[in-house]
Amino acid sequence: MVSKKLSMLVIDDDASILCLLKRTLDLEGYRTFTANEGKSGLDLVDREMPDLIILDITMPGMDGYTICQHIREFSQVPIIMVTARGNEEEKVRGFECGADDYVTKPFFNRELVARVKSVLKRSQIGDAMVRQPTFKIGNFEMDFVKRMVIIAGNKVGLTPTEYQLLQELVLNRGKVLTHIQLLQKVWGPEYLSETEYLHVFIGRLRSKLHLGLGDQRYIITVPGVGYQFKDTA
Repeated sequence: MVSKKLSMLVIDDDASILCLLKRTLDLEGYRTFTANEGKSGLDLVDREMPDLIILDITMPGMDGYTICQHIREFSQVPIIMVTARGNEEEKVRGFECGADDYVTKPFFNRELVARVKSVLKRSQIGDAMVRQPTFKIGNFEMDFVKRMVIIAGNKVGLTPTEYQLLQELVLNRGKVLTHIQLLQKVWGPEYLSETEYLHVFIGRLRSKLHLGLGDQRYIITVPGVGYQFKDTA
């Protein structure tokens, strides 16, 4: 059970799924809202400001990808996409739209709850950030207490997973972190084979950082091994 009443929003056109997930999440101690289509879901995001969104992809009218893109225009709330589709291309498309995780139907309730807790954990402040409040190099600045990334004076909007990945690289700057090390630290032991997750999120980070850093590159690929954050400008 969770000690704080965090709020969840489930957007799915299947009434039975909405009922099941609301009951499951309520039993875990969350305050759960539901919507059966995109527009009402977006209205709830704006009105209730949930701590996490569980979003179905295949819905009539506005699909989950479109909803996710709309949400990312004004919020970095954690998003878990749920769908019957399970191929890698669909997963990658979901991540590129701004999702933080992905669950394929059919799933066990405990699997979804574990994913929810894992994604929420990425958005929490840890001891490492307290020990090192800020880091700055060139036009790049990271505030670990406020969970902010600033480039050339402009704040960069990062999802919890993007932030957690960048934080791990920055705190270990100068070191080469392997794919397995990053997957273990950011996503957890159940994700160790999901190297595609890592590739997509590194690409998203580079794209967002590039807007303010120009030709400057701080995240370096070490082919066949992993990634490194440069410790010099």
